[in-house]
Amino acid sequence: MLTYMDYVQQAFYKATNWNEDNSYANLTATARALLDFHTPRGLNLHLSSLSSPNFATSYSLTNLGVVDGSISYLYSSLPLTNVHKSRNVYLHDVVQGYRQLRHLVAPSEARFWEVWQGGVRVDTRDSLLYGRMYLPISTLEMLYLRRHSPKSQLRIAAVSDAKLKNGGTILAVLQQDVGKYSTECLYSTSEGLIGARGLYNFGYDPRQKPKKAVVEVEKLSTGRLSMGAEVYYGVLNKSGGMSTAIRYTTLPHHPGPPLTMTLTLSPLMGHFSATYAIKAGPNAAFCSRFDFNMYSYESDLVVGCELWQRKPTTSATAQLRRTEKDAFTGVLKARWTQSAGLGVLWEGRVKHLLFSLGANIDFRRREGVVKGVGVEVQYSS
Repeated sequence: MLTYMDYVQQAFYKATNWNEDNSYANLTATARALLDFHTPRGLNLHLSSLSSPNFATSYSLTNLGVVDGSISYLYSSLPLTNVHKSRNVYLHDVVQGYRQLRHLVAPSEARFWEVWQGGVRVDTRDSLLYGRMYLPISTLEMLYLRRHSPKSQLRIAAVSDAKLKNGGTILAVLQQDVGKYSTECLYSTSEGLIGARGLYNFGYDPRQKPKKAVVEVEKLSTGRLSMGAEVYYGVLNKSGGMSTAIRYTTLPHHPGPPLTMTLTLSPLMGHFSATYAIKAGPNAAFCSRFDFNMYSYESDLVVGCELWQRKPTTSATAQLRRTEKDAFTGVLKARWTQSAGLGVLWEGRVKHLLFSLGANIDFRRREGVVKGVGVEVQYSS
């Protein structure tokens, strides 16, 4: 389940019309959500609040042998009216699962950004600033987001920790999204890493279609093929790498069940990964992933699923009145892998609280079959 600050960050993306899915970094987001979900360990408590549409705070406490915690603050220049409390938040907004991609659209027109008063332009570029301090180790995290235009944004993340080389690291990423394709240029102070990513979507280009024809084209589009690649090089350690990937996913007008297939290849490392995910119905999704290394011949198979729980209905009238957003009360996730065994997670809402209950089980071990059990509780007002 997303933390409160991650949820607020996604709300910022939605408010500024930024499409997270049109990025090479999120090409395999569906498979990661269904197979690589985090299971909590120990007891984790989170208390958060949106004190104003522009300012949010969060306090966390963790008990895993040693009691520690963190304090977080977030500021958004754009008022976030789409952030909800834990008692009425849409679970699909905080629970990561199968991602149904939307149709490609052209970047917002200039008038979305421009604000004029008395013939003078007075608008500013929307930005988000987030900081988190871990206690008692005093590690600091920072995130800065700034939307430069309808097509681009700058993302700067930093960590300050005495255990890290040079006392910390900074990662800067300049992202551009024009709908048809997206690019990212990045630089990290760790090893002087520089890199670039790109993603291209085959099919129609929303920038070149007349507005009246876009709707008809979208109705005819039942699937999307995307291809991308990334290259990076460490100036200090003089080593580099690259990867390429392809994704096919169905769109909302597809007549059959939604599905997503990806293929990822890292030639220098010899790593190959293929995933297949299908949404079998409104309450269930299944996914599998096969990893193989061409140099060591090592392989791994991972399978997983998510099963959503709906509220019981007492009458047909109640069913009609209920919206899709308040129909779900929780989701059960499970995964099995050859190398790590079984992982089980339940996420949902009880009264005004959001709960995550999880455990990792390895039947190959004679002692300590259960490797970790945890519960996470979130409350936001």
